[in-house]
Amino acid sequence: MTKMIRVLGLLSSVWLLASSAFALDAPKGPVVLTVKGALTHANVGDTAQFDLAMLEALAGRTAKVKTPWTDGEPSFSGPLLRSVLDAAGANGETLLVKALNDYFAAVPASDARLLDTILATRLNGKPMSVRDKGPLFLIYPFDLDPALYNEKYFSRSVWQIKEIEVRP
Repeated sequence: MTKMIRVLGLLSSVWLLASSAFALDAPKGPVVLTVKGALTHANVGDTAQFDLAMLEALAGRTAKVKTPWTDGEPSFSGPLLRSVLDAAGANGETLLVKALNDYFAAVPASDARLLDTILATRLNGKPMSVRDKGPLFLIYPFDLDPALYNEKYFSRSVWQIKEIEVRP
């Protein structure tokens, strides 16, 4: 019985360490993104809220990408969408990506898992203003796979993002 109590104590310590490793800190600056729905790492109520510093601390990518909405091949940088979803503990099949003007697109979660989609926070190294399609812009890896350069993915490339709702 004493061995069992020790094992249970050890297991609960491991669980506490593992669960705290996935804790998402509360934002210290202005919130630029709220993730809600099917997630396990909430930090404000039942949502995962991110300020710019939190987003930029996640694993990301910088890429020169030609888009239909920009001139030339500007440089976009920010966290990979999958990094944001992982930080929030998102577990769903569909992402409703919503803009400041309430436009939204239903994006398959597989786009985040299988493609190096960027939740761009910077354009040519500078934070993106609302005027420049910021604060967040979903950029598909058109530079890595030219076959993505079509209307299907253009319609999912939401800008001025404020919220992602994760649906089962």
